[in-house]
Amino acid sequence: MRIAQIAPLMESVPPRLYGGTERIVSWLTEELVRQGHDVTLFASGDSITAADLVPCTAEAIRLSDTMRDYLPHTLMMAERVHRLADAFDVLHFHVDLFHFPLFRATPDKVLTTLHGRQDIPDLWPFYRAFPEMPLASISDAQRAPIPDANFAGTVLHGLPADLHRPSYDPRGGYLAFLGRISAEKRPDRAIRIARALGIPLKIAAKVDDADRGYFEAVIRPLLQEGGGVEFIGEVDERAKTRFLGEARALLFPIDWPEPFGLVMIEAMACGTPVLAFRHGSVPEVVEDGITGRVVGSVEEAIAAVPQVMAMDRRKVRRRFEERFTAERMARDYLALYARQAALAEVADAVPRVGAPGTARGALDRDALLHRRSAVAQ
Repeated sequence: MRIAQIAPLMESVPPRLYGGTERIVSWLTEELVRQGHDVTLFASGDSITAADLVPCTAEAIRLSDTMRDYLPHTLMMAERVHRLADAFDVLHFHVDLFHFPLFRATPDKVLTTLHGRQDIPDLWPFYRAFPEMPLASISDAQRAPIPDANFAGTVLHGLPADLHRPSYDPRGGYLAFLGRISAEKRPDRAIRIARALGIPLKIAAKVDDADRGYFEAVIRPLLQEGGGVEFIGEVDERAKTRFLGEARALLFPIDWPEPFGLVMIEAMACGTPVLAFRHGSVPEVVEDGITGRVVGSVEEAIAAVPQVMAMDRRKVRRRFEERFTAERMARDYLALYARQAALAEVADAVPRVGAPGTARGALDRDALLHRRSAVAQ
């Protein structure tokens, strides 16, 4: 297939440091190329890929000295994709909603993966205004606030099977927190859990400008009030393998409707079990009692940590290989692409109605819906 992957421009693909969406786009793109597909990546110019790269900014915006606002650059990228759309069988967008007005006339050629939270009141009216645009969710839980949106399917994230080397005999003796310092990620809970058990905690996390106030007001005082907690800052992919692999367990004490939680499967790839709080996608990702424990409170977490640390790390790694590889993720997306391609063929065969002399006329909506229903069955 001729596939276009359209990535956010805030980070390169793959990102140098933090950047979950861009990392997923990279792993998916490279796996599709490996499987023999003709893939074009629309991304920042400092991206690295085996696909054909269409640079839409010179570099990633977050680390740029000259660019600040992602909106103009993203809209220019969407318009560029629109001009080149006929060269592709499928256009796979990872940039939220910016492209919807441009592509609503050809929705069956487009797939949009939603990477963020969907419990924002302004989103549902938007999806209702563009009911023809097909969406992919990254967990079933992500759909809960917008159950009637036009979902083509759910594709759980995956990463390359050989990206992280599993560690079956960790020597670090610490618990790990990896991700972003923010109120919804609840690093304060991680600190409370570790200190209650007397187990060292290492925090590898980025602090966005938007979360700087929270870090200074809540987390920094906790770091200073007692020992046993080490704040490392951001880590790259190479350091992540060692950081997660040497940990006894990953703490994922979130307090928000997590759409997926990539760090959980990164830990599993290292053989490291996960202790996570029951929000959003967590019960879909963590198999309670196999790859970790799912809890509802700090007290439950403190009681469960010894069980988590004692879990069979080989079994954790094996379940990662069975459920969360990039190869599986690519297969799932290819199934959705095939569905979209079939729908596009249906749309091309539907009669056009409307004013004589117009270029194509409007779709006969009833005929389209009838044929789409036949394809879906």
